[in-house]
Amino acid sequence: METVEMNNVTLKRPRSEDDVANADEIKRQKISEKSKTGNDSGQSVEAVSEQPDKPLLEETKNEIIPSEEGEEQEDEELEDSDEDGDPESFADMMKHGLTESDVGITKFVSSHKGFSGILKERYSDFVVHEIGKDGRVIHLDDFSVPVDDEDPSEETFTVLSDEDKQRLEELQLIKNKETSVAIEVIEDTKEKRTVIHQAVKSLFPGLETKTEDRDGKKYIIAYHAAGKKALANPRKHSWPKSRGSYCHFVLYKENKDTMDAINVLSKFLRVKPNIFSYMGTKDKRAITVQEIAVLRITAQRLAHLNKCLMNFKLGNFSYKNHPLKLGELQGNHFTVVLRNITGTDDQIEQAMHSLREIGFINYYGMQRFGTTAVPTYQIGRAILQNNWNEVMDLILKPRPGAEKGYLVKCREEWAKTKDPAAALKKLPVKRCVEGQLLRGLLKYGMKNIISAFGIIPRNNRLMYIHSYQSYVWNNMVSKRIEEYGLRAVPGDLTLKGATAVHIEEGDVDNYTIHDVVMPLPGFDVIYPKHKIGEAYKEMLVADNLDINNMRHKIRDYSLSGAYRKIIIRPQNVSWEVVAYDDPRIPLFTTDLDKLEGKPLPVLPTDGKFRALKMEFSLPPSTYATMAIREVLKMDTSIKNQTQLNTTWLR
Repeated sequence: METVEMNNVTLKRPRSEDDVANADEIKRQKISEKSKTGNDSGQSVEAVSEQPDKPLLEETKNEIIPSEEGEEQEDEELEDSDEDGDPESFADMMKHGLTESDVGITKFVSSHKGFSGILKERYSDFVVHEIGKDGRVIHLDDFSVPVDDEDPSEETFTVLSDEDKQRLEELQLIKNKETSVAIEVIEDTKEKRTVIHQAVKSLFPGLETKTEDRDGKKYIIAYHAAGKKALANPRKHSWPKSRGSYCHFVLYKENKDTMDAINVLSKFLRVKPNIFSYMGTKDKRAITVQEIAVLRITAQRLAHLNKCLMNFKLGNFSYKNHPLKLGELQGNHFTVVLRNITGTDDQIEQAMHSLREIGFINYYGMQRFGTTAVPTYQIGRAILQNNWNEVMDLILKPRPGAEKGYLVKCREEWAKTKDPAAALKKLPVKRCVEGQLLRGLLKYGMKNIISAFGIIPRNNRLMYIHSYQSYVWNNMVSKRIEEYGLRAVPGDLTLKGATAVHIEEGDVDNYTIHDVVMPLPGFDVIYPKHKIGEAYKEMLVADNLDINNMRHKIRDYSLSGAYRKIIIRPQNVSWEVVAYDDPRIPLFTTDLDKLEGKPLPVLPTDGKFRALKMEFSLPPSTYATMAIREVLKMDTSIKNQTQLNTTWLR
């Protein structure tokens, strides 16, 4: 998955003697800002307690995620609770979290001296633009709707009352025993009846309408024409043959991940989420711009959502005959602001030149491994070992560190009783992994953990074994760079097309470090022919796994493996240092700002703080955190940053 997820972290290095001199001044600046605003905007680790900007678009709470009936709102409220706490108590809890060295992230490629900076002090400091398969950076720059004579009138969207819409939605979703809904026509004209017919059919796919006389009054009767099979299916007969079946549009979103956004759109359009397609998932705590396609929903209906949705904007509509496919994108373009930087101009220039000319180690970022005391790679390893009792124990046992209160109670109950029903009662959020596994154990029994685990969605289950592959890869790449440095050597691997081949002694001068790939372990890959090939085997033997037998008796968990470049050189790298006084003001304009005509912020020439604004493009499946790590030369783990921040703010 090419997701680029990052939490708000202050990227600070342990203080050297050079730093101590100005530490008190920076601390005073932060305290001063806090006293002026009543809000400690400098407090930074965001993994547990988010303090987002005052949003440019107010946040909505209308998610629908497949789960038990009545669970959606309760889950959401719970997910936003139990997360507050002062930085020191959180730092205390995060002592049990992972650091970069725990997952094999130990090397840098550049020689410059690192410096400090705050990343994602505001989520609007991190902007991601998708790069389409044609290489074009995707922007939201047009709200206009393609003209279509077949589209219903604007009145279609306002003719039904909120009460009518509620009743029709319940009928459409078969949430009650009614077989029809009657809507009285107050101003009885043929035109008015036509608009109501159109409104019901276009806003509630799967429903048919007819007109009836009842006691001298006209009613529009809505009903299911084809039973449950018609539920939310696009109306084929009402879609013009000349129009492409898929409406493609650009989705601009703030502080929401891609699936949350699609669930919100699905609810407002009253359709199922699976009629949407996209090329990649995007981070939550950011502003992101990406292309989405939806089956047989008009641009007019989508554009209407701009009036009622918050944290989203839709535009750049077009009709095409194909959906989008995961992985079709060429990558992502990032605009990142690092605030309150401490580096000198020379340090910054050296760091950014190195990023542009050499690049960074293509490590899997910390978010790949989870944030709690039980890393996801440990669960993946137990799956590959076929140790299902260990899988169950790792997911459900009590663990130290930062967790929501209800999860702590659930784990304690499980440890005490080993009773899935009793533990489940402590867990109001049933759609989390723990809840899904407990439901599975309740259904299949404690002696059939494999089937119980199978209740967890496939992508979530595979995440664990992919995490183990990533853990191995990170460790092996660090060993490779330590052993052989930043040059290609005989025995390394490179790709010829999609096939990996060894670099031979006589050929080595034809390759650079940017050509070298390393394998994620699996049954369909080859390994380097030097010391690192043996290191792979040794690491897997230590984990009771056979590198020559990566097929699992359950096909889903058989690992074919893959190849990944060890160094990534970002494209389109640019940067500038800007001064500012107010940490709350944006330091650049977004697509939405430009559409709304907002001017560029006016910045002082000699402000209290300095920020590094950087832009770069990365291919899919690479982590922007790792590029920023290379610039600042620091540990990006939540554990490390939390403890440093707590010390810094004392």
